[in-house]
Amino acid sequence: MMKSLLIKNASKVVLMDDAFTEKENYDIYCENGEIKKIGKNLRVKAKETINARNCLVLPGFINTHHHLYQTLTRNLPAVQDVKLFDWLVYLYGVWKNLKEEDVYVSAQVGLGELLLTGCTTSCDHLYLFPKRGSRFFIDTEIEAAKNIGIRFTATRGSMSRGKSKGGLPPDEVVQREDDILRDCERLIKKYHNFKKFSMTQVAMAPCSPFSVTTELLKLTAEMARKWDVKMHTHLAETKDETDYCLRIHRMRPLEYMESVGWLEEGRSWFAHCVYINEKEAGKMAKTKTGVAHCPCSNLRLGSGIAPVRMFLNKGIPVSIGVDGSASNDSSNMLAEIRQAMLVSRVKAGVSSMPARDALRLATRGGAEVLGRNDIGSIEVGKAADFAIFDVSGLEFAGSGSDILASLLFCGGQKTKYTIVNGKVAVRDSRLVNIDEKKLAKKANKISEKLCNH
Repeated sequence: MMKSLLIKNASKVVLMDDAFTEKENYDIYCENGEIKKIGKNLRVKAKETINARNCLVLPGFINTHHHLYQTLTRNLPAVQDVKLFDWLVYLYGVWKNLKEEDVYVSAQVGLGELLLTGCTTSCDHLYLFPKRGSRFFIDTEIEAAKNIGIRFTATRGSMSRGKSKGGLPPDEVVQREDDILRDCERLIKKYHNFKKFSMTQVAMAPCSPFSVTTELLKLTAEMARKWDVKMHTHLAETKDETDYCLRIHRMRPLEYMESVGWLEEGRSWFAHCVYINEKEAGKMAKTKTGVAHCPCSNLRLGSGIAPVRMFLNKGIPVSIGVDGSASNDSSNMLAEIRQAMLVSRVKAGVSSMPARDALRLATRGGAEVLGRNDIGSIEVGKAADFAIFDVSGLEFAGSGSDILASLLFCGGQKTKYTIVNGKVAVRDSRLVNIDEKKLAKKANKISEKLCNH
């Protein structure tokens, strides 16, 4: 049965095409999750019609780095004012007690926040697997994403270098290389959908240079090529990480990743990349190695500011990631895009990140980093993924000279509608598929138990 959707009378539609076209008083018609027509006064009938008068319509945002389980450990006093390594050491002691229900609830909390702030596609990097009860953690996340109605890339994380082998995490949450790869293969065969408009994909994602073995990184690159999936990890996030790599591997982080086969054409994307120099950026540009820029997390932990304008000037694919909710401490996609706009101005000058460039990172940039040509813009033949913001409210008063930029400069928050694959996931600024209050209550109960374990 055909499902059709018509978005009518949008005050402004931002196509996010190559020309960055903006149209006024436009309609969009979709069938079965695909954009079929775009234009003024479309004469079509649809099963559902949304009146977008006084609204700004953009392609759905794409979040390329997150740790959803961390929504249960936000704002903990003990780690509010510490840097990354100390933050991790403390929180590993909390996270090692995670259970399957915790993963499901935390995933819906984070994904719900993302949907409410315009995100229609999200990745998640779950790398922590306690010895007991963690076998189906990734399956649980995928189910949570399906039920809430968001497009999802599960990056199967891993840690194989525990304290006993000179790593940072406790041995209780690391796994053997063969167990990790066996589960990656299982998940890819079961869930990874290569087709256009895929709602579920899987990538391989060892945690970081200081928590996995060199052998695992090499095997991951080998298997990712064999199974034709992408690879993801944290890289060059802090000075401590650079010092660690120089001390242990006698190489800088990117050089180390290159030595284990991770700089293959378009295969990898790295989160953070705060400490990447121009020579290294040249290598990343040449191999189309992507970046998930996570400004809030980098500021929260005092890690630094990634040289995003330099990356863009060199042609590196750059996207936006909200990162884990224990280091952000939010899954607010719109706030992350605004922060990306602002923080670049401190790093590279006030003109280095116009609002439109920041919004491009969150849409076209995310699609490029994930290797997808079916999302990220509003064009005929693309996925029916939309973020629709009502710009008639008090917070936008006086900003009508540039409605698109006002979304970032004036600090809008929730969408009026978020549409994923042609289906409404947020309506009138409320999640459609779950009860927000019941979810928050359940999450708070689990969080209290986990943090007081």
